[in-house]
Amino acid sequence: MEVLDHNKYQHLLNQLYEAYHNDIFQYVFFMLGDYNQARDIMQDTFLQAYHHLQTFQGENYKGWLSRIARNLTIDYVRKQRPIAYFLEVGSTSNINESSPEQIAMMNESEKELYLALSNLKHHYRDVIVLRKIKELSIKETSYILGWSENKVKVNLFRGMKALKKELNKVGYIHE
Repeated sequence: MEVLDHNKYQHLLNQLYEAYHNDIFQYVFFMLGDYNQARDIMQDTFLQAYHHLQTFQGENYKGWLSRIARNLTIDYVRKQRPIAYFLEVGSTSNINESSPEQIAMMNESEKELYLALSNLKHHYRDVIVLRKIKELSIKETSYILGWSENKVKVNLFRGMKALKKELNKVGYIHE
């Protein structure tokens, strides 16, 4: 019976991986700006999901996986840059640490957006990435961040205002 359960969970995890690994990777990459670390955290997300799959009782697998990825990303940032994290500098300006190939692959507007996002407070960056880039609903974003729906709306509004200000600083000109 235990082998059957293991096979069932393995099959479900494979389905979840196929459906959501790109979304999880992109989310973490936007948060960190580090391709290799984003891949590692994406893999750790699915590993952690496998270990806790039998206890998951919801229906929103994407939200659950995103929440795991967010928590792993926060843990990583805390360990790597504890002072920046606690000061809410959100110093993810790893664009300077990215490889030339990765930077060359970004078009100019992506670079401007990434640079502007990297200068935002982490809670603004979280909500903007989830709502505007990953296009999740307010309810899904609320679940992932562990916030009320009202807090999501308020932080999105303030974050978008801060993002526009940052985009102007980096020279973004929109039509």
